[in-house]
Amino acid sequence: MRAQFVLSEIGVGLRRNLTMTFAVVVSVALSLALFGGSLLMSDQVNTMKGYWYDKVNVSVFLCNKSDAESDPNCAKGAITADQKKEILSDIKKMSVVEKVTYETQDQAYKHYKEQFGDSPLAASLTPDQMQESYRIKLKDPEKYQVVATAFDGRDGVQSVQDQKGILDNLFGLLNGMNWAARAVMALMLVVALMLIVNTVRVSAFSRRRETGIMRLVGASGFYIQAPFIMEAAVAGLIGGTVACGFLVVARYFIIDHGLALSEKLNLINFIGWDAVLTKLPLILATSLLMPALAAFFALRKYLKV
Repeated sequence: MRAQFVLSEIGVGLRRNLTMTFAVVVSVALSLALFGGSLLMSDQVNTMKGYWYDKVNVSVFLCNKSDAESDPNCAKGAITADQKKEILSDIKKMSVVEKVTYETQDQAYKHYKEQFGDSPLAASLTPDQMQESYRIKLKDPEKYQVVATAFDGRDGVQSVQDQKGILDNLFGLLNGMNWAARAVMALMLVVALMLIVNTVRVSAFSRRRETGIMRLVGASGFYIQAPFIMEAAVAGLIGGTVACGFLVVARYFIIDHGLALSEKLNLINFIGWDAVLTKLPLILATSLLMPALAAFFALRKYLKV
């Protein structure tokens, strides 16, 4: 009988404050969708880091005849055969180096034509203007500075470049976007909590005579609070379910179908369904507990009736 009464009161409360209940559902859904989206974005960035950092190289570019005429780093002239052997030997001795590959001027020219063949500059370049280089794969991509310190400014070396620096700029942008989403999420959560608190208080005020009578006849505080707390929890759970639906639909249409980014952007290793599904229980638990706790603290003063 008590359970039936509590359930009936939940239904009455939700219908009585239908507009505010709808606002709670929408705000909870949007805030938790952003919450889940930010978690998935973090997973995506970490996945991309693991994928791309494993492929990045440190490039030691060697001076050619053209550089000797125009680049201060190559003021002593183009690199000699002995300098090449010495640099290669020193690279192989470094404990941070996993693999080293030599790229000739012809190979560099071929790769440039493959990547930038449509560029107006490509038509004016010749193989002898390209730079020879050593492509170094590190055991730990974070150890770039060890190579840079050893070879930057050395005779015959034009520059030392780390591809990881380019990726860091990209990941910095993605992380910035992620933090912006989290800021909006936090704002939406505050709005949702304020709506929950106001909805519960309005509901409690409209039924203050009923709760006063229940208090006079000896009903416990929890028994009086339960319908209001569960109203908020049910509204939040509905919003959490909608948020989960948003994430599933977004993953399906953006990555797998619709936009089909997984097919169009083959170079990006996208997160799988397992990453999405593991976030759904957390979102549902948050959608249930957050409104319930907000309602509990909002109702404390109404137990004094």
